[in-house]
Amino acid sequence: MHEIVFVLVPATLSFCIGMLMTPALTYYLYAHKVWKKRAGKMAYDGTQASVFNSLHAHNEIRAPRMGGIVVWGSVFLTVIVTSLLSYIIPSAQTFQLDFLSRSQTWIPFATLLIGAYAGFLDDLMVVRESGEGMPLTVRLSIVTLFSTFIGWWFFAKLGVVAIGIPFFQPLVIGVFIIPFFVLMSLALYASGVIDGIDGLSGGVFGSIFAAYAIIAFVQGQADLAAFSAAIVGGILAFLWFNIPPARFYMSDTGTMGLTLCLGTIAFMTDTLGGGVGIFVLPVIGLLLVLTVLSDVLQLAWKKIFKRKLFRIAPLHHHFEALGWPGYKVTMRYWVLSVVFAFAGVIIAILGR
Repeated sequence: MHEIVFVLVPATLSFCIGMLMTPALTYYLYAHKVWKKRAGKMAYDGTQASVFNSLHAHNEIRAPRMGGIVVWGSVFLTVIVTSLLSYIIPSAQTFQLDFLSRSQTWIPFATLLIGAYAGFLDDLMVVRESGEGMPLTVRLSIVTLFSTFIGWWFFAKLGVVAIGIPFFQPLVIGVFIIPFFVLMSLALYASGVIDGIDGLSGGVFGSIFAAYAIIAFVQGQADLAAFSAAIVGGILAFLWFNIPPARFYMSDTGTMGLTLCLGTIAFMTDTLGGGVGIFVLPVIGLLLVLTVLSDVLQLAWKKIFKRKLFRIAPLHHHFEALGWPGYKVTMRYWVLSVVFAFAGVIIAILGR
């Protein structure tokens, strides 16, 4: 079987599974009213997010959370189906389709599921009558502890001690690869706030994981490429139902799993794969970087100058506050996410 088919079949299967499972999931979420019971949001400094609430407060109680189940659920079922297929009908072709391997996909698959589970618990708390999820400190502690373990695994078990630099020798940082991975994971988790407008997060994450599927494929990491492509398939199924007006929101069960998984895939496509997967992450995920940076700048600006830099942070809501319709912000982010993905892939391939 041609290797590109081996990558595309899991993506297609994941999309089909996601499309098939969504009606049942939607029925359950609406039947059990899995949405915030009280509209409104607080800013990071503890004050009322008045601009956000004027734009989106009504949407928070319009549609259910937990739409991210479509993404990780379809990937999980795709792994089960391809593994069973290779067991029931053993052949060279079915063995190739089984992309769950210890050397390439166990770690990212584990981070996807564990991150999704932690986010799921937070969503369960948010949809209670109190409307309060896990405190931010608890969520950050979970990400820190889990990413510390994964960072240690990369260092102690897989021998990762350097970061790939395009056109140059890798930068050796030794044991500091562990705190580096932790900081990267925290930054990626913070970028999950891009899930703020119908269709926005799905399009951006889809482009990012598609880029890493290409990078892994070029490196000869076929299992990792197939896994990344399966995630893209699940995201596209989610996006089908998240296009305005969204049937549900991705929420933490989707964004926490995806952002933690993205960090491990970046590491797997770095020196382990003879590439520069970490270096190109800020390029491929530039919209995620700008999302986090706008939040940080907003907080710092208010603290130092006692006024806002943006009308509202993160950046995509600032554009809404300027009068851009949500669909215009979303589609322009989609366009930019594809362009940045192209740029990152080019650097990753030429800079190996």
